[in-house]
Amino acid sequence: MKNIQSNILAIVYFLCGIGALLLFWEMSSRFTDGELPGPVPTWEVFSELLKDPFYDFGPNDKGVGLLLWGSLVRVTYGFLLGTLVAVPFGILLGSSKIAMNILNPVVQILKPVSPLAWFPIGLAIFQSAPSATVFIIFITSLWPTLINTAFGVSTVPQDHKNVAKAFGFSKFKYVVKILFPYSLPHIFTGLRLSIGVAWLVIVAGEMLSGGMGIGFFIWDSWNAGSMEKIIGGILIIGIVGLLLDKGFSVLQKSFSYEK
Repeated sequence: MKNIQSNILAIVYFLCGIGALLLFWEMSSRFTDGELPGPVPTWEVFSELLKDPFYDFGPNDKGVGLLLWGSLVRVTYGFLLGTLVAVPFGILLGSSKIAMNILNPVVQILKPVSPLAWFPIGLAIFQSAPSATVFIIFITSLWPTLINTAFGVSTVPQDHKNVAKAFGFSKFKYVVKILFPYSLPHIFTGLRLSIGVAWLVIVAGEMLSGGMGIGFFIWDSWNAGSMEKIIGGILIIGIVGLLLDKGFSVLQKSFSYEK
């Protein structure tokens, strides 16, 4: 019964939040004398976009569904590459004070660099705008996973280590049976943060690189003078970002345990 009431309350809060957003949006539209389109005209254009989201009439005329798919593919590539680098290096940093002392200054220097600053370097290396976009997703999304992994590994209780020594665990068995399972909730926290960063970066990257993607769609809509399409693109980005976050939240909870 309590779960049902909690779910109903969550839905009510959600609807109140959406209602407040729509009200603020409508008031902002009237304050700007229609320069910012309100919810109704935006919905009319947005619904047209959703009627045939996967049409393909050439390189510069594709449905919003195809553009969104292109962005998701780039995000997936960059995010997976970042994960493959971040998790091993995070384990190394968290388990070795020497590695931490050597590599932590490098991490702290590179971590705050803007994604857009990496784009020219990606172009210089790969000579391809799509590849440069994947590169900036990779280089900016790996830090949350790396840092959270290192934190999880560094906080393995001494009792756990003593048990491993008592049973004569090899290094491999220690990593597989104790270190990795204990650190897994922290790793998934990092992955959840990293996927949010990756989805954030893709929009800026595609605005610079052009081509097929939801970021390019927003920039192209600006050039066409369609604020309704721009807001529609923003809504798509927000909804997809929410779904990605919820998906990783479910994974995070499924691998969490009481310590």
